[in-house]
Amino acid sequence: MLELVGGLLTAGLLLAPWPARRLRPLRVAMSETADAVAEALDAVAQDVGSPDGSPLDAVDLTNPDLLAVTRIPDWEVKRRAASAALTAARATYALYRAGGGRSDPTRPERLIDALGRVLHETVTLQAVLEAAKNYPPDREWELETRTAISALAARLRLLSGAVATAGEAPLGGEESAAVRRMGRAAEQIRRAGLAGDEDLVAVSLIEQVRRSIDRIAGEVASTRRLVTGGLRVGLHAPRMPDTLDPLPVWVRVRRAVHTRSPTFRQVARVFVTAVVSMAIAAALGLSHAHWMTITAMLSLRATYGETVDRVVQRVGGTAAGSIVAAVILTLAPGPPTIAAIVFCFALAGFAMRAVNYAYWALFGTPLAMMLLDFSTPADWRTAGERIILTFAGTLLTYAAVRLLWPAGHLERLPVQLGRLLGTHARLVRTTATVLAGELVRLPHDAIVSAERSAEAVDQTRTRLGQERLPDTDVMADLRTAVDAAHRTRDHLIAVARLSRAEAVDSGPIPEILDRLADQMEEAAEQLEDTDDLDPKATAPAEELRAELADLDSHLSKLTRRRRAEIKSGVGRDDLTPVQHALVQVSGTRYTIRALRRDTVKVIESSLAAAAPRA
Repeated sequence: MLELVGGLLTAGLLLAPWPARRLRPLRVAMSETADAVAEALDAVAQDVGSPDGSPLDAVDLTNPDLLAVTRIPDWEVKRRAASAALTAARATYALYRAGGGRSDPTRPERLIDALGRVLHETVTLQAVLEAAKNYPPDREWELETRTAISALAARLRLLSGAVATAGEAPLGGEESAAVRRMGRAAEQIRRAGLAGDEDLVAVSLIEQVRRSIDRIAGEVASTRRLVTGGLRVGLHAPRMPDTLDPLPVWVRVRRAVHTRSPTFRQVARVFVTAVVSMAIAAALGLSHAHWMTITAMLSLRATYGETVDRVVQRVGGTAAGSIVAAVILTLAPGPPTIAAIVFCFALAGFAMRAVNYAYWALFGTPLAMMLLDFSTPADWRTAGERIILTFAGTLLTYAAVRLLWPAGHLERLPVQLGRLLGTHARLVRTTATVLAGELVRLPHDAIVSAERSAEAVDQTRTRLGQERLPDTDVMADLRTAVDAAHRTRDHLIAVARLSRAEAVDSGPIPEILDRLADQMEEAAEQLEDTDDLDPKATAPAEELRAELADLDSHLSKLTRRRRAEIKSGVGRDDLTPVQHALVQVSGTRYTIRALRRDTVKVIESSLAAAAPRA
């Protein structure tokens, strides 16, 4: 009954401010998303023209603020952070029931979608800029491009501040002078190309850069109008689950038991450890035996490294906290003093628990013993008993992590790698469908599914690295596969967005994508039986040379046709199908080659990681 009253009190305290402040977490999530997308834009801006960062890299800096402004940011890291922020914002929005059942998207939802479009267009811009490095025009354009991209990032940061402060921060102007200057520089290069003074491929790439920057500027302006209009969420009850049927839960439990999943193995290890601890406590008749059982259950982690770290933190923190509690209990303060001490220890323990578990053990131990003193008198002997029982629980934990069955992450690795290859193969085929005109854009669900499969493999790599004897070769292969998978998705997003809505002659690009998807699916099938797997026997690196050569020939043919159009009297400013095709294929060629290289890396590293070892 007392626990029920305490639970109701806690629920009342948590829900009392809920109607007035429920929008604040969503504002924070959207603000962090805008900042993350702005950082991705900054990473693209600082990479324009491949500036030489070696002089700054050679300087040993320890100040993190200086490191943040002197080092060129890593594009892949910033892109992943922005994607994770978008996912978190969508998950936060899903916790709200906005609009009272309306079917049309609300302002927060439209803002999150607009930021997602900005990120995808940034991926396209980065791919085109990489391609432009191989065809640099004779005229200056890099400074104006870098300035325009940085200006768009600054505008996003202004929007982030306005979202976080509910409109109190300034929004900035509607137009960007830097974007207009970049447009004039691109127009000069375009006219020089039409006059024959510039390579048409370089002209097409710079034109595509300008289009991407204009689209990003348009999306930023759209988000500005949304923020100006106010982000309102209706005050409705939170969403409840669609169904309370326990059958899906039972199906998942049965599947976990049947496949002996890592989660099932961890639950079984904790169960056995708790049973042994309780049996020892019952046999010895210990008065505070729950301390040993709780220590054993909470310290046993999924991997050897995590368990050892938790054991060390708990033993050290509990020993120090018990000494503090023993001193306080020996002094025998009155109830008001104990209440004040409990408040201080609770404040420190809960505030610092996320920093390090040792802090929770340090402050949580006196907290528990102070609370215990309200109902049962305790003294320094109780503190010593807690230290002994905590140490006994850690011994049980260490014995369990060494003697009981492993978590099984290595055994499930082929399945995860097969899922990684399968989801990315489907994404490649969907991109080919977009190029064929059957779809307007890549479905967001397909991108998220591929990203989650890569994150699952990356989590497995992290857990394998925390084992007692990690296999460094497997971890290196998994890192290569995950990094290449992230780049593969970026390439596919760029290819799909470069195609746009114009029905143009894309040449052999759809066939190249289909062949890449075939190779990934074939590799996924090989992972179904790893006993006879030979990574060296399946190297698809040489199989696309003919198709890539056809792509180069197709680009040369489009260039000749465009020059012939101009000579035949077609207006230089007229938008013809040949010009559309030249812009699309010139921007896609470099990305397709990079896509092929990263696809090969995903396949080879996945097969190498799953191959049986002696």
